[in-house]
Amino acid sequence: MNTHLIGTDVNRIDGPAKVSGAAKYAAEFFAPDMLYAVVVSGVIAHGEIDSIDTAAAMKVTGAVEVFSHKNRPHMAWFNKSYLDEDAPTDGKPLRPLYDEKIHHSGQPVALCVAETFEAARAMSRLVEVSYKALTHQTDMTFAVQEAKKVEKSNRAGIEPPPKNRGDSAQAYADAPVKLAKGYLSPTEIHNPIELFATTVVVNEDETMTIYDKTQSVSNSQLLVCNALGLSKDDVRVESPFVGGAFGSALRPQYQLILATMAAKALKRSVRLTLTRDQMFTLSHRPETLQEIRLGADTDGTLLAMHNESLQATSRYENYFEVIANWSGLSYLCENATMEEKTVSMDISTPGDMRAPGAVQGVWAIETAMDELAIATGRDPVDLRLQNYAEKDQNHGKKYSSKELKACYAQGAAMFRWNERKPTPRTERRGTALVGRGMAGGVWESPQMPASAKATLAPDGTLTIASGTADIGTGTYTVMAILAGEALGLPLAKVIVKLGDSELPVAPLEGGSWTVSSVGTAVTEACKAVAEKVFKLASGLGDSPLKHASFKDVEFVNERISLRGDATKFVTLAAALASGDGEPIAEKTKTGPNFLKQHGYKSYTHSAVFAEVEVDEDFGTVSVCRVVSAIAGGRIINHEAARSQILGGVVWGIGMALQEQAETDHQFGRIMNHNLAEYHVPVNADVHDIEVIFVKEEDDIVNPIGAKGLGEIGLVGVAAAIGNAIYNATGKRIRELPITLDKLI
Repeated sequence: MNTHLIGTDVNRIDGPAKVSGAAKYAAEFFAPDMLYAVVVSGVIAHGEIDSIDTAAAMKVTGAVEVFSHKNRPHMAWFNKSYLDEDAPTDGKPLRPLYDEKIHHSGQPVALCVAETFEAARAMSRLVEVSYKALTHQTDMTFAVQEAKKVEKSNRAGIEPPPKNRGDSAQAYADAPVKLAKGYLSPTEIHNPIELFATTVVVNEDETMTIYDKTQSVSNSQLLVCNALGLSKDDVRVESPFVGGAFGSALRPQYQLILATMAAKALKRSVRLTLTRDQMFTLSHRPETLQEIRLGADTDGTLLAMHNESLQATSRYENYFEVIANWSGLSYLCENATMEEKTVSMDISTPGDMRAPGAVQGVWAIETAMDELAIATGRDPVDLRLQNYAEKDQNHGKKYSSKELKACYAQGAAMFRWNERKPTPRTERRGTALVGRGMAGGVWESPQMPASAKATLAPDGTLTIASGTADIGTGTYTVMAILAGEALGLPLAKVIVKLGDSELPVAPLEGGSWTVSSVGTAVTEACKAVAEKVFKLASGLGDSPLKHASFKDVEFVNERISLRGDATKFVTLAAALASGDGEPIAEKTKTGPNFLKQHGYKSYTHSAVFAEVEVDEDFGTVSVCRVVSAIAGGRIINHEAARSQILGGVVWGIGMALQEQAETDHQFGRIMNHNLAEYHVPVNADVHDIEVIFVKEEDDIVNPIGAKGLGEIGLVGVAAAIGNAIYNATGKRIRELPITLDKLI
């Protein structure tokens, strides 16, 4: 029975519940008196509701109510009441059914409630809404003249552009080699398989238990309480399992307020599930345009760098992501200017989507660096090593650790980069042109304040509790591994409870900070329990640990043993038996060690290598092989970590070749609003993927030395594929996705 599990392959402890159907998601909870709700979506992009006729809808058998802005229950009217933990502070958050104003196509305009889902759906088709349409703008090409410069942060954790370094304009003018190009990335939709849903169960005492699809139960609780005037004591939010979110559930979506509003008004339980079409009316990755200028010496040494990034946002909220900053961060350059601008349009507010800002920013700069390598006759890996930065260029701080050079070396070796032919169109397989490309990747590694509770029962069963979510990334298992390691317990004796607002508060589950943040809290809580157990063990009459201190022992295989002499031990069972028969519980709150981390910045890094085949006649692209080398600190669960990188690479294939929300600007509406026409990679698109975890030790980033892996697997993949396509065809495509029409 080995309890040393960190860094090994561990199957998910929640796997059996998921494959057997025992795991319940937000739309699978039930109440005997439950009503069903369906949203009526608006069909114009900008204007006002003129009238709503619900007479026909209310004649449907089983109809209960149609809510609109005309008859909705009371809602808060202060903007701050609708600000969740991830909301931008500029603008006015969307208030569903608040008034007659229409801000974007698909905005909810009514809510039909009935005794059955079928009746509610029938009602939604009979609600007649007339509008006063105003001129809308959803095409960023024509909206850029109204771009606004970003000068300060308006969301927690989102940095404004850094101060200029040197004189990039003059350095560019004087540079022997100049590169000035524009890079366009489209709107992308999260499309998790689980639809957004909320089930509100009204209890006998009129308190509510809300089952919500969310990446933060505390955030959902905060929003509904503030918006609807509810007390936190009367609202419990649970989300034990989330069927994918990718950032779309960091902010509570509109079905949460609508379902809770209906349940409060009708004093009955309500379930509301959005349709796949409606999933295209909320959070999305923003469209971006980056103008990059690189000035270099003839040997490829960077002399000047300028990235002006424009990104789309809604008119009602000024949402922005860190896009240009990644250019300024990554490479040594004394003269650099980073600018961020937002372009307001009649669309829904964008939202965080796996590696927000970094995937667009890194794609552009890594493509530009490949172009610079071609212009200066340098190998792309050698060019990056020549401009390698040992410090975070934006902040002038040391890295807590950076093994990117090892990523380049190990990735190149496994990929056989030395076999690459630098001249385009020189390697073929049948009718296909073969190309190889690479790119670097980077993502931040923050630690957030987090709380956790550890409870060790007299029978040796350990329960870990935290309000954080598991969005499919394996959080249950990682927390069990950390807890079991701290107390020497097998996973079978560790119970993990997550996703409940009554559990200790945790940060939003996003940003690749969950393991570093919640994992540290769990480890510290278990350490506090372990100290109490050690006290019991050392207090036994014949204890071989009587003269030892806590730092002299280790917890392994349900024993407390002297380090270096495993023959001297006390079993966990014996120590617990000597206690008072009550569980030993400890709750801890942890956060960044600012004193230790002063002067440092922490990031994960990657090197991605890709091989493609491009059919010369038809322009179709096949990604044959990808090698992704990751420097992500201490790997807790190797199996889950590899799975995260594999998923990121697959997404990167989609970003490079397929994903794009197509908007009909005449109507201001996304047209490919389903999984049939919004293309993502399928089995036939995915071939060989190899993952390397480069050894990286970091005792500064957090006490457990772990960095996040959710985002870094995606960052850099699209650039590597695009660079490989250039190597195959000699055509540089600077607009994603790279589709066959752009190649032929």
